[in-house]
Amino acid sequence: MKLNIDIECTPQEARAFLGLPDVEPMQQQVMLLVADRVRKNLDRMDPENLMRTWIPGAMKNWQDLFGGLTSVATGRTAGAKSSGASKKKSSKGGDES
Repeated sequence: MKLNIDIECTPQEARAFLGLPDVEPMQQQVMLLVADRVRKNLDRMDPENLMRTWIPGAMKNWQDLFGGLTSVATGRTAGAKSSGASKKKSSKGGDES
């Protein structure tokens, strides 16, 4: 058996019929708070301020990337610089025993 029921009503009428609370006043207050926060933080979204914040970090990342690539290409590694210091420590340890 198949039964179709079509009900035409507004969302407010459906909420009232089902006994659900009216959330419209709360929703309006929340939207006012969100709009206020957006207005207060708009100066942070200024393109000039964004670039001033992002460029130094981005340049540092690019320098690190290309520094790593050139060290790999030339065969230099960060461990090679400290290997001399570790050899000195190991030779001192060998003299004591």
